[in-house]
Amino acid sequence: MNRYPWWKYLILGITLVIGLLYTLPNLFGEAPAVQVSSAKATIKVDAALVTRIQAVLAEAGIKPDFVQLEGTSIKARLADLDVQQRAKEALSKALNSNPEEPSYTVALNLLSRSPTWLASVRALPMYLGLDLRGGVHFLMQVDMKGALTKKAESFAADARTLLRDKNIRHAGISREGNDVAVRFRERPLLVQAQAVLADQLPDLQWIEAAEGSEFKLTGTLKPEAARKVQEAALKQNITTLHNRVNELGTNEPVIQQQGADRVVVQLPGVQDTARAKAIIGRTATLEVRMVNTSTEALEALRGAAPVPFGSERYLERDGQPIIVFRQVVLTGENLTDAQPGFDGQNQSEPAVHLTLDAKGARIFRDVTRENVGKRMAILLFEKNKGEVVTAPVIRGEIGGGRVQISGRMTTTEAADTALLLRAGSLAAPMEIIEERTIGPTLGADNIDKGFRSVAYGFAAIALFMCGYYLLFGMFSTLALGFNLLLLVALLSMLQATLTLPGIAAIALTLGMAIDANVLINERVREELRGGASPQAAISTGYERAFATILDSNITTLIAGVALLTFGSGFVRGFAVVHCLGILTSMFSAVMFSRGLVNLWYGRQKKLKAVSIGQVWKPAVEPASSTNGGEPVAKA
Repeated sequence: MNRYPWWKYLILGITLVIGLLYTLPNLFGEAPAVQVSSAKATIKVDAALVTRIQAVLAEAGIKPDFVQLEGTSIKARLADLDVQQRAKEALSKALNSNPEEPSYTVALNLLSRSPTWLASVRALPMYLGLDLRGGVHFLMQVDMKGALTKKAESFAADARTLLRDKNIRHAGISREGNDVAVRFRERPLLVQAQAVLADQLPDLQWIEAAEGSEFKLTGTLKPEAARKVQEAALKQNITTLHNRVNELGTNEPVIQQQGADRVVVQLPGVQDTARAKAIIGRTATLEVRMVNTSTEALEALRGAAPVPFGSERYLERDGQPIIVFRQVVLTGENLTDAQPGFDGQNQSEPAVHLTLDAKGARIFRDVTRENVGKRMAILLFEKNKGEVVTAPVIRGEIGGGRVQISGRMTTTEAADTALLLRAGSLAAPMEIIEERTIGPTLGADNIDKGFRSVAYGFAAIALFMCGYYLLFGMFSTLALGFNLLLLVALLSMLQATLTLPGIAAIALTLGMAIDANVLINERVREELRGGASPQAAISTGYERAFATILDSNITTLIAGVALLTFGSGFVRGFAVVHCLGILTSMFSAVMFSRGLVNLWYGRQKKLKAVSIGQVWKPAVEPASSTNGGEPVAKA
């Protein structure tokens, strides 16, 4: 009746081991470390740089615990703060030959002290949020009107080019707000133009109207197209911000959308608000120039002559110098999209496909027709410093506004190049409307108070349960500890960011989880009062309590899912921990606690009593003549 099969105990044992394994990294604390990330958009951080960093540290007599590549940065964990400072100085000197123009950002950081074997099985600690570690918080407003205005200007240029190519005369094309207005002196020309524009610019709804002696055709952006423009602008801004905050060397920055037109930027560990604002608000521009391949330029590359007049010297992605003309052929304003793909001819060589607006397409067509066989450089400028992203050879005239960049590129490099070209600058202006700074001392104090509240709450619950329900209270306390272990392990496996609301959700989960055990214990007491045998009371108590526990947890889970769906920021963080805690509490309260009870009492065939606290038993009256000598329970 009250025995678990071996496979259920096996499931509980495996769950316990996994919970311990993934909770363990959170107990080791943090160690000082240095983090190396790219300071320029065109410089990549890869495995080759890991080897170089290891050599620099070895030459400086520094032995790190490990040096590893994580995402877009390399981290080296060190013994103490003195070694950390020495490592930063050695790496800054070795990696940045010119301190005025650093290629890499070497930042101080903190990493978990957990052993590397835990990291090898992806057992990593939870990240600490802004309120626990300190840092800066920005709330940024995206100018969606600016994005729509920019798109309308692009449509106006496209309409002008289309009508010129079709030899359709018009009396002027202008942008009126977010609409495109085209005027004609004759209505047949308007009808002809409307057919062309409706076909080539389907995102605009064209409406005919008379305006004095002229005829006017107004193109209004369709609601669905306007929504896509705004979403694309917001996503591009978020991508650009991700690229920029890497320079700050922060660990686990939070950059996420809030509402329809706002972006939240949280940088844990960063205290320099002015520098953070400068990095986030910086602008990047894209330029296309022709490469100077004259004899004077080749001599300048060899160092035998100065750079020719009207030209400039830059570096390519592989570090090779290149001479380009000062004259700008195109700018990033003419680029509407950049996507990775494959060569249009052999479909095997990775390439980057660019889409230009009407003005850019016309200029690019003329330039490529006149410079077949020559190289064209695409440069990205940040903080008035430019670098060559790529410099392909022009194979032939390129028209239609679609450009392909290919040649000696891997799939990853093609994706990276497309990202740089697409996110080199903000798609729409942004304004910081709120900023907060949280000091590391306050963060440490928040951690201490948060963890103490959970610990004191757990201790108080354990004392009450053990005092009121005796051995069953001990089983409930162990189940509660198992629930807390599973919850922390799940959050660590998901690499969640722990915040103060998350700690509050953990404390709330403890109270909700013990409620299930209280229901079970009271059900068992109720069966014992009814005269059931101890084994039958245990079995029936768990079975009848399960339906009540399920109902109450489902209703609470619905509220948690609503918070997760409609909430944002800290509310979503609370909701995640809340929902996970409900699931783990049901498993621990029902399956784990019953496993303990079955293990302790299940094999006792002649069980006479259970340790569940005082059970009120009804009094029994003497037998009467009307009931056949049967005892009667008296309330």
